Amino acid sequence: MSEKVDILLLGSGGREHALLAKLAESPRAGRLWVAPGNGGMLGLAERAGLDEDDPEAVARFAVEHGVGLVVIGPEAPLVAGVADAVRAAGVACFGPNADAARMEGSKEFAKQVMERAGVPTAAYRAFTEEAPCLDYVRELAGPCVVKADGLAAGKGVTVAQTCEEALEAVRRCFAGDFGEAGATVVVEEMLKGPECSLLALTDGTTLVPLASSQDHKRALDGDLGPNTGGMGVYSPVPIVTDEELAQMVDIERRVVAQLAADGIDYRGCLYGGFMLTEEGPKVLEFNARFGDPETQVVLPRMRADLVECFLACDEGTLADVEIGWDERWAVSVVLASAGYPGPYEKGREISGIEAAEALDGVTVYHAGTALDDQGRLVTSGGRVLAVTALADTFEAARELSYEGCALIDFEGKTYRSDIGLRALRGRDAWEA
Repeated sequence: MSEKVDILLLGSGGREHALLAKLAESPRAGRLWVAPGNGGMLGLAERAGLDEDDPEAVARFAVEHGVGLVVIGPEAPLVAGVADAVRAAGVACFGPNADAARMEGSKEFAKQVMERAGVPTAAYRAFTEEAPCLDYVRELAGPCVVKADGLAAGKGVTVAQTCEEALEAVRRCFAGDFGEAGATVVVEEMLKGPECSLLALTDGTTLVPLASSQDHKRALDGDLGPNTGGMGVYSPVPIVTDEELAQMVDIERRVVAQLAADGIDYRGCLYGGFMLTEEGPKVLEFNARFGDPETQVVLPRMRADLVECFLACDEGTLADVEIGWDERWAVSVVLASAGYPGPYEKGREISGIEAAEALDGVTVYHAGTALDDQGRLVTSGGRVLAVTALADTFEAARELSYEGCALIDFEGKTYRSDIGLRALRGRDAWEA
């Protein structure tokens, strides 16, 4: 169990930087490769020149370079079947196969699994034609949630407060705004309450929950503006009761058991997005991988050997793994490019990261960064950095994260100033 393992990590976001940093801490971590990586990850790993979404190319690289573990960060390679090809080549892999990844790749499929498992979720209907979908939205005549069935980079969900907004969302899906992802459209009832995420590791039989976290999806303060991939996050979630946490864990275990009963082998991370309703937690969605930016607050608090955990998921021995938790609070604020999630400019030089990381308890995870021709660190994406802080209290972690944000600079830097404020006011803050 002490043998070094060479690792290939797929992805280039803040989630992958957090995964890479945690993997690198393991005494079993050998040579580290990333594909494609970002400007911050290349200090820890070598870049592998391959297409992360090409199953055969990933498997071939793993075999030719003696890789002992492939870790798949984003959803697209999972849905494309990269895990299938890697395992077929005899290489251990962290991430579900393409069949299991339909839990994220098709919202309708996930709903059907949830129905069979008998877990609480929003009522829904799915449509493959625009006219009946529009008619159904008009029948509802009020708030609802419109979802492109497939992968849409976190931008295919519209929480429509009015019938007109929902009708427009349906038209956008069928007009091809989300490509093939919008060929099927799912319309759900709108659940009320605070949202919460629970990541869990599973080997297909055993499920080990990680720490709770709460993301901020909207672009602007006050939860206004368009949906994004996530503008800030904290862990644990102070408003979640022990009973609610137990219910969420039970739901995820029942879903893994249902998948197994359906003949689907799910090994990797199961990400449950929940609404904490008056009737108890209800599932909003499942994702087939670690969340972004949730990973940037969950992994820093995790006390475990991540290489051992991921190998155990692949080998079916997760029941033998022990995971502990740092009792400190974690808060992460995302620094974004001006204009995100719409059009934004790239190539803006970044400064101040070293000063931010000199603060005790602060780590800066790179997302949309790159090195230019002169070796300068520049922006290359909408979400640029995640400034994560660990502290003994929620308030202190929040203040420390914003202190780190103030030290970092690039032209067009934007971020929300209210990450965590609502939770500090307690559960009643969601009832207004």
